[in-house]
Amino acid sequence: MNLRFWYLKLRPKRPFRISRETTYEKTTVLVGLEEDGLWGLGEAVPYPFYGDTLDAVVGFLKSAQNVLKNFSSFELHNVEKELHRLAGRNFSAKDGIMDAMFDILGKRIGQPVWRMLGIPRQPVPTSYTIGIGSLDEMVADLEEHPNFQVYKVKLGTDKDLEIVKELAKRTDRPLRIDANAAWTPKEALRKIQFFADLGKIELVEQPLPPDDIDGLKFLKERSSLPIFVDESVMTSKDVVRLADAVDGINIKLPKSGGLLEAFRMIHVARAHGLKIMIGCMLQSSLGIAAAAQIAPLVDYVDLDGSLLLEADPCVGLEVDENGFIHLSEKPGLGIECPSIEIKL
Repeated sequence: MNLRFWYLKLRPKRPFRISRETTYEKTTVLVGLEEDGLWGLGEAVPYPFYGDTLDAVVGFLKSAQNVLKNFSSFELHNVEKELHRLAGRNFSAKDGIMDAMFDILGKRIGQPVWRMLGIPRQPVPTSYTIGIGSLDEMVADLEEHPNFQVYKVKLGTDKDLEIVKELAKRTDRPLRIDANAAWTPKEALRKIQFFADLGKIELVEQPLPPDDIDGLKFLKERSSLPIFVDESVMTSKDVVRLADAVDGINIKLPKSGGLLEAFRMIHVARAHGLKIMIGCMLQSSLGIAAAAQIAPLVDYVDLDGSLLLEADPCVGLEVDENGFIHLSEKPGLGIECPSIEIKL
C-alpha cells in the first residue's frame, strides 16, 4: 500500500470551549492509502493533551510510508502490530492509517465496513454538544438544535449549577454532563447531588483529573449518577485499570489507535460490566463515519464533531434532523472528500 496525506483546516461554527481550552481552528490530517488503483481514506486528529501534536502525527506518517509498502489491505492485524513497533503511542496517526485500511478493504470486497464487521445496520442517536459560553449563549445553542434526543453539556465554570438548571428547564430531553477533568472529588460530589435532584441527567463524564483513580472510586461509591471517564482511558489496558472506579468509558478512535483496539475496549469493558460510549473529537465526517461503524454496539453515542463545524470538507455521512446517524450502504466508510485531490 502507498500512503499519502493532506491537511484539513477545520473551523467550528462558534469558538468551541471546554474547561481547559478554547478551539478557534483545528488542523487534522487526511490519510490516504492506495492499492491497485483504489484509495482508502482515514483521518488523524492531533490532540496535544494526549501527546499527539500535528508534528508528531506527520512524523509518524512519514515513518510508516515505507513500512506500509510491504503490506496489503487484508493484513489489518499485522499492520497494527507493525505500527505499534514503530512507536508506542502516536494513537491518532495509527487511527488514521487503520481507518484508511478498513475503507480500502471494504472497497476491495464491495461492502460497507459495518457489514464486514458483522454489525447490525440501525440508526443511532448522537448527542449534541453544548460548549461553554455565557448562559444566554448556551441556552441559544440548545434552542437552535431542538430535535436532538440528548445533549452533552460542557462544564468546568463557576456557574455550573446555574447552567445545568437553566438548560434542564429548556428541554424535555436528557442531559449528559462533561466536566473535562475540571473538578475536585468533593466539588464533583456536591454538584452531582444537585444534578441528580433535577431528574434529567443521564451521566457525568470525566469529573476529575485523569490520574485521580482514588477520587473516581470515592465518587462512584457515593454518586447517584453513573460516572464515566474519557481522558482517563485510552486503550484496553486502561479499561482494566479503571474497572472498579467507574461505571462507564468513552472510547474515541483517535486516542485508542483505531477500530481494532476499539473492539478490544468494548469486549474488555463488557467483561467488567461497564457501560460504553463512543465519542469523537472536533473532526470531519470522515473520522466520525469510522467511529459510527461500531456505534450500534455501544450504549451511548456522542458523534457530533463534524456537526459543530462551519464547513465539513467530506461528504457521505447521513445525520437526520432528529440527530440519528444512518450507516451508509456504500463500500468502505462511505465517505468522500471532494475538496482534496486524492492522487499519488
